[in-house]
Amino acid sequence: MSRRLIGVDVGGTKIAVAVLDGATLQSPLVEPTDCSSGAKLVDQLVRAVRAVGEARAVGVAVPSVVDFATGRVRSSVNVPLQDVALREVLRERLGVPVYVDNDATCAALAEAYDDDGALAARHLVMFTVGTGVGGGIVIDGRIYRGATGAAAELGHTIVAADLLHAPFRHGERFPQPGSLESLASGSALNELGRRLGVGIANAINTFDPDVVVVGGGGAIAGELLLAPAREEARRFTLTGVGTRTEIRLARYGSLAGVRGAALLAGHEVEHERAQLAAPVRVQSS
Repeated sequence: MSRRLIGVDVGGTKIAVAVLDGATLQSPLVEPTDCSSGAKLVDQLVRAVRAVGEARAVGVAVPSVVDFATGRVRSSVNVPLQDVALREVLRERLGVPVYVDNDATCAALAEAYDDDGALAARHLVMFTVGTGVGGGIVIDGRIYRGATGAAAELGHTIVAADLLHAPFRHGERFPQPGSLESLASGSALNELGRRLGVGIANAINTFDPDVVVVGGGGAIAGELLLAPAREEARRFTLTGVGTRTEIRLARYGSLAGVRGAALLAGHEVEHERAQLAAPVRVQSS
């Protein structure tokens, strides 16, 4: 069976489509995103996937809340995909298995594996810092999605609740006051790093990961962002927790989403094959 997988990274301004052949990611096809309608965007994705060739499966990363089991987009802000049964539509039109997940989740999966496709970080938490703050979680080398597929909205963790007023303030819309995403937007770099550090401490206290990765456009600042983030994370991490946690920049940059989407396709198609091959256990009466 072909080793070729196709990853699709859908963003508000551009889409990237690339073939992952074994462990080698080929140069992506990049186009401006057609946001005129959901139907037009789906047409664009179909054309782009066909343009890069055939593959055994396709993974799609979207900036949305996804019901992973069905591949339906439940909520989407920057692209017109809300309520679109994206997995079903693309599978029908492309004729191969298709898997759809959140873009930051796919980026986290990419960061958990090395250039040879081997697992490099068994437990990993990723923060993507850009216009907003997203997140992805990998546990035991597999994506953690929670009960409905919507886990890892790390940008909406509260890092600065107003302790002087009870009940705490609550906004009518998200991001909520005091959330990482709300406080990170438009912040000076040093202040952003410190606020991010509190969010990282929350993740370390909750998951005790091998690695916390920071990616997205904000990661371009490098150590100017990471140094205050590490300092603040140390202050708020419980003593004895996170003693092996490395806090580092993402390795794959703008290719993390498309690479992770392709890895997603490979992991899920293998998982489905293993389930089909597993012997059926019959309970005796």
